[in-house]
Amino acid sequence: MEEKIQKLLSRLVEVESLLSSADAFLDKKSFKELTLEHSRLNGLKDEYEYYKKTLSQLSQNKQLIIAEKDPEMISVIREDIANLEKELELSNKRLHMILVPPDPRDNRNIIMEIRAGTGGDEAALFVGDLIRMYQYFAEHNGWKVEYLSTTPSERGGFKEFIMSISGTNVFRLMQFEGGTHRVQRVPDTEASGRLHTSAATVAILLEPSEEEEIDLNEKDLKIDTYRASGAGGQHVNTTDSAVRITHIPTGAVVCCQDERSQHKNKEKAMRHLKAKILEKQREDEAKSRAEIRSVQVGSGDRSERIRTYNFPQNRLTDHRINFTVYNLDQVMEGNLEEIVQALVSHFYQEKLQSHE
Repeated sequence: MEEKIQKLLSRLVEVESLLSSADAFLDKKSFKELTLEHSRLNGLKDEYEYYKKTLSQLSQNKQLIIAEKDPEMISVIREDIANLEKELELSNKRLHMILVPPDPRDNRNIIMEIRAGTGGDEAALFVGDLIRMYQYFAEHNGWKVEYLSTTPSERGGFKEFIMSISGTNVFRLMQFEGGTHRVQRVPDTEASGRLHTSAATVAILLEPSEEEEIDLNEKDLKIDTYRASGAGGQHVNTTDSAVRITHIPTGAVVCCQDERSQHKNKEKAMRHLKAKILEKQREDEAKSRAEIRSVQVGSGDRSERIRTYNFPQNRLTDHRINFTVYNLDQVMEGNLEEIVQALVSHFYQEKLQSHE
């Protein structure tokens, strides 16, 4: 790892030199790529300096405790050592995450679909919890979230929630969130205190880039308008503003009823539809993509799971990488960094091994 870091830090010097040259702005595409590379390498430099500083402090404390005689001071130093060891481990994980080479899709916008699976009302409530968790995570990362379509449940939560997320490293960090998420907890409505298991499915779609822009033929679209229902205020129900679009060749269907304007609902629905069609094209081009998609969408059944959220034990387990943490309360507040970093690092290593 040390050798790789030093090589990248040397590259940082080169990039800074290129960005400061008089010709840097002539090629906008090249300038953008250099800017992104500089941001990544500068982040590596900061994290590596923090890692070395923490390692040095840990070494000093270990030396101090050998010579210390006061039991009270020994106790304080031991506590510091424990905290520093934990920080060192986290910093090491962050370094490994940064060392995963960038992918051209890292900064692409995504559309996230979250749907209630088995579990009735409790599944719909869990969808609401997942939405909140991802929104907080987006805020932590400075990402922009836009709602495309929502279907509220009568007793709280959502049957379906579709949103777009844009920003730096959105796809890089969110690409492995697709799959069936299982929750185990005692619902507020459960008088006997019995543990319930419910599920929600998450799917991640890439929005088309400029190079992939899809031109849809109006003849291939069946567009229906209808009166919106559910939450959203009285004005939603007074006109036929809701839009349902069916792409006849693929059978893909999208709906949007969240905006007052039929035009705006159609615009959002078209964005969702294009992302779904693009994903279908990728599936047709590569069977491996089709397998990933089928795992993502699943059936919402309890048995098909990538992750379990156990509230009584404050435990989260990602079954794909046998990763468990006991800070579920913090995770639900959007603290997903440790989990997504572990997933990115794991699947990168898996990809390397498959090419050996």
